[in-house]
Amino acid sequence: MEKVTMADVAKAAGVSKSTVSQYLNKRFEYMGEKTKHKIEEAIEELGYQPNFIARSLKQKRTSMVGIIVANITHYFSTEISRAIEDFCHKHDLHAIVCNADDDPEKEKKYIEMLRAKQVDGLIIFPTGQNNDLYKRMVKQGYPVVFVDRKVENLDVPSIITDNTDSTCKAVQHFIERGHQNIAFVVQPLKVSTRIDRLAGYKKALTDADIEINPAFIIEASIPEMKSKLEQLFSLEVKPTALFAANDRVLLAVMEFLKEKGIKLGKDLELIVFDNIPFAHLLDAPIFFIIQPAKDMGQKAAELLFEQINKEHIRPEVFVFPSRLM
Repeated sequence: MEKVTMADVAKAAGVSKSTVSQYLNKRFEYMGEKTKHKIEEAIEELGYQPNFIARSLKQKRTSMVGIIVANITHYFSTEISRAIEDFCHKHDLHAIVCNADDDPEKEKKYIEMLRAKQVDGLIIFPTGQNNDLYKRMVKQGYPVVFVDRKVENLDVPSIITDNTDSTCKAVQHFIERGHQNIAFVVQPLKVSTRIDRLAGYKKALTDADIEINPAFIIEASIPEMKSKLEQLFSLEVKPTALFAANDRVLLAVMEFLKEKGIKLGKDLELIVFDNIPFAHLLDAPIFFIIQPAKDMGQKAAELLFEQINKEHIRPEVFVFPSRLM
């Protein structure tokens, strides 16, 4: 079959090529409903597909953006990505989502691949370990926004939550409920979110004149977490409260507690820093620190869109407050 062209659509609709072009670019200001209907019918009848490559070359844009997620298994990351995609859909942008698995090498490959495909900009949940690559994008004026994590000494618009303050308030909540032996469980301290949450934990204890016990701070990968929790709950003085630094840590902790017969609300109190979709189904008394994922994703997309449209954006860090539930 011969490729259907814009000229074919114009002929079938009885209008000019420029009118078809205006219709395809959604410039309807001076176009009547009858004309729009004729063009729409001609496109459907002929099976016309716009040439996006040609349009991209003409506009010097691909109308595509990349989202590089640190780890897609975090529900919070999925929520943010969905909010970004919703924004893109409303603004005729196509979002490509890539999962870096917290691997800086994988993140680097995705950045290079997406830029090679000439996407108009990137929203990145940064591993924080590709600084030269980040700096190069900033120097070139390439549209980029960081989400969830910040990278020090880099002028990139960033969207984060108040990790230190929210964690501090949550641990203070434990202390107010009479707890002194409070454990903190986190994955390797390689990214700003985890580091900031640990800082909030330590601040709350210090402010309450409670000595920080290094044995109560568990830093481990998910596969190693069970053995570390075994050590924690084998101590002579056991924790009566535990802070799980994210949803993946929560799942590892819950699995361990179930195996050991440790009862939440009776033997241990628990707070987790993350959005959990099934929280309302749990019978166990757990406190959650909820992040405003939708608002954060919306803001990240807005900042990227403004950069793509050459609007002046100050490279500031936007902090969204979380809440204890």
